[in-house]
Order: sequence, then structure tokens, then C-alpha cells
Amino acid sequence: MNNVDTKNIEIFRSAPIPKVVMLNVIPSIISMIMVLIYNLADTFFIGQTDNAYMVAAVSLVTPVFLLFMAVGLLFGIGGTSLISRKLGEGNIEVAKGTSSFCFWTGIIIGLLGLAIIQIGINPICNIIGATPDTMVYVKQYLRIIAIGIPFLIVSNIFSNIIRAEGKANLSMMGMILGNLINIILDPIMILGFQWNVVGAAIATILGNMASTLFYVGYFLLKKSFLSINIKEYKLGNGIAKGVVAIGIPASLNSILMSISNIIINNFMTDYGDMAIAGLGVAMKVNMIAVMLLIGTGAGIQPILGFCFGSSDKKRFNAALKFSLLFSIILSMIMSLICYIGAGPMVSAFLTEPNAHLYGIQFSRILIISGPILGILFVLTNTIQAMGAAIPSLILSISRQGLIYIPVLIIFSKNFSSAAMLVSAQPVTDYISTIISIFLYLTSYRKYFVNKEAETTNIETLSSTHLSI
Repeated sequence: MNNVDTKNIEIFRSAPIPKVVMLNVIPSIISMIMVLIYNLADTFFIGQTDNAYMVAAVSLVTPVFLLFMAVGLLFGIGGTSLISRKLGEGNIEVAKGTSSFCFWTGIIIGLLGLAIIQIGINPICNIIGATPDTMVYVKQYLRIIAIGIPFLIVSNIFSNIIRAEGKANLSMMGMILGNLINIILDPIMILGFQWNVVGAAIATILGNMASTLFYVGYFLLKKSFLSINIKEYKLGNGIAKGVVAIGIPASLNSILMSISNIIINNFMTDYGDMAIAGLGVAMKVNMIAVMLLIGTGAGIQPILGFCFGSSDKKRFNAALKFSLLFSIILSMIMSLICYIGAGPMVSAFLTEPNAHLYGIQFSRILIISGPILGILFVLTNTIQAMGAAIPSLILSISRQGLIYIPVLIIFSKNFSSAAMLVSAQPVTDYISTIISIFLYLTSYRKYFVNKEAETTNIETLSSTHLSI
């Protein structure tokens, strides 16, 4: 490793806990803010057309977008977890093979996704809940968005993996570049050229392309000790298994979020397109708090993974305690901001009176679980950092699937109210947080005990070999 690389890894090993946590969490939060702005931009500028059907169309396509973001998360978070642990163990070769595996496999899946959407556009639009009034806009937006799927996946992979080698600022820069391009192009293409949803889709594609080229350029200039060289591509040495074991649970959250969004949008059609538009905007408002808290959790994962890989229990615990305190404070602040500011925030996206009222009501319902989400996301990333595959799987399928979907169905059958449908999410969040605390305590006892035993055995064998 060169001096810069060694310095980045040494920060994980010995820098003061508040410093190392904030050095990784702040860039991660900034990246999430940019992702948030990028997600809000399409809806905001489409909202300026005063066409609520277009706003509804963008909301309906969101689950498809989330599905392929989930693929990026599969290889991004799965790769980050494995790479950070291998770096903690000093195994650089497996770390290189892991980054190459994630890159090339992500591209292949992206190309397959592009083909599937272009061929099956009509049934896909029906599945995600397009109505006669929104169908034309949904088709326009989805067909173009599909072209950028490979770039979406790769940019999400590398925005995570690069953090594993201690370069959170570089990860942030790639995200900011892509998101800024999208944000700048949105008003030009949506309002200036009057391309409406087509313009929003093109801006999104170009933003993801820019992020991908930035990250690929970083590797091609050989500034990383990781690799995207196809010669380094490996399925063995536990790479594919290690990435998938943590990546699938992590990505399942987004996959199930996509499925649950489709389900709630279909339920919400009983209350009209304005309710769907209001729900889409409420989710964007709620995302303001959620994305910052996701950034906190994602920021600490490489640190915790490194401490776990090096069997430094004391430092692991100190980093976790500091992160939990920080996330709880941030949760409270953001929940207050989103609840009080729901009216002005919704007004920025919707002017149609019924859609506007739905948006405010739904926003305030969704943020009820805001105060505890920081705990949930930090503990989720902590479990992933330890490589605890089964607990990570259970937790990932709980929030948006195992718990949420049944709660949503029960609420839809027992309450004739759009507000009660939306209430299913905060109810689920509280249950999921309780589960996350239990799974963390169980995983910590099991996985750290196993790790310490493994380290002790290696040290014993080394001492025996030296004495011989």
C-alpha cells in the first residue's frame, strides 16, 4: 500500500473515536443529503408543471428504481463488509478480488435489467399501479430511466466500497458530482425544454453516468489498492459467498421497499390519483430524516468492520456507543423539523388542494417513527459489519417485508382510511427497532466470541510454529 492508503487505514486503527466516526459519518451524511436532493429534484420540478398526474407517475416508477438500487446495495454493502473485514485481517488480495467481483457482476445484472424493462414495459406498468391517467407518463419515464440502470448499479456499488479503504470523502465527491449534474439539468430539461417526465429521466441518467465515470476513473488511475481489473475477478476464496451473505440481507430492504411501495400504491388507488401523489410527496419529506440516519449507519460500518476484523472489541464498543448517541440526537432534531415543516415542504411539490392535504397528513404520520430510526439503522449496519448473515437477513426482511407487508394488509382490511394505510409504516418501524436491539445483543455475543476464539487459535498455531 502507498503512504496515503496506509494513513487512511491507520485512522481506523488508532485515531480518537469521535474523530474517526465523524470523519466517516459526515461525508456519508453529505452523500445522503445529495442523494436526497437528487431524489427530491425530479418531484419538485415535475411539480412545477402543476400536473399532479406526472407527480404520481414519478412516484409509481420509484419502486422499479429502488429495485435496481437494491442490486447496487447488494454488492456495495456486501462488498464493503467483506473488504473492511479483510483489510482488518491484512488480506489485501481477497479485498481486490472482492471489488472486481462486485463491479463486473453489477454491470451484467444492470444490462439484464435494461433488457427486461424495455421488453416488458406494458406488464411492468400495470404491476406498479399505473392508471389510465398516469400510464403515458409512467411509460415515458420508465423506458428512459431503464437505459441508466447499469450506471445506477455501479455508482451505488462504488459509493459504498470506496469507503471500505478509508476514503469516505472520495465516495462523497462521486455522489455529489452525479447528483449536482442531475439537479442542474432538471430545471433545464423539465421546464426549459418542456420535456416534463422525459427530461427528468434524462437528467437522472446523466447524473448516474457522471458518478460511475468518476469512480471508474479513480480505479483506472490506480489510486486505489482495490481493483476493477477483470483479471482480479474471483468467485472463490469466499468472495461471492461473503458478499452475497451480507449483501442480500442489505439489499432485501430496498427490494421489499419496492414491493411494499407497489402494494401500498395499489391499495391507495381506492382513494384516487391525488392520494397517490400525496403519498409520493410524503415519502420524499420523510426521506429527509431517513436518508440522514441511513448515512450515519453506513458511515460507521467500515470502522466497525475493521475493528471486528482486527478483534478490537474495546474500540468496536466505543465507536458503536458514540454512533448511537449521535444518531439519537440527529433523529430527534430531524423528526421535529419534518413534523413542523410538513406544510411548506409539501407545498413545494404539490399545488392541487386534495393532493396537498393528503401530503401534509401523510408526512406527519410517517415521521412518528423518526425518533427511533437512528437506533435501527446504526444497529442494522453494526450487524452487517460483524458479518452476521442470518441476523442481518432477519432484520432486513422485517422493516419492509416480514412485518410491514402483513401490517399493511391487516390495516387495509380493517380500516377504510388512507391515513391508516400510511400508519402501517411507523408501527412497523417501532417493532423493527425492538427486533434490531435483540438481534444485535445476540449477534455480538455469538460473533465476537467466535472471532476471539479464531484469533486465539491462529496466535497459538503461530507461536507453536515459531518454537519449532
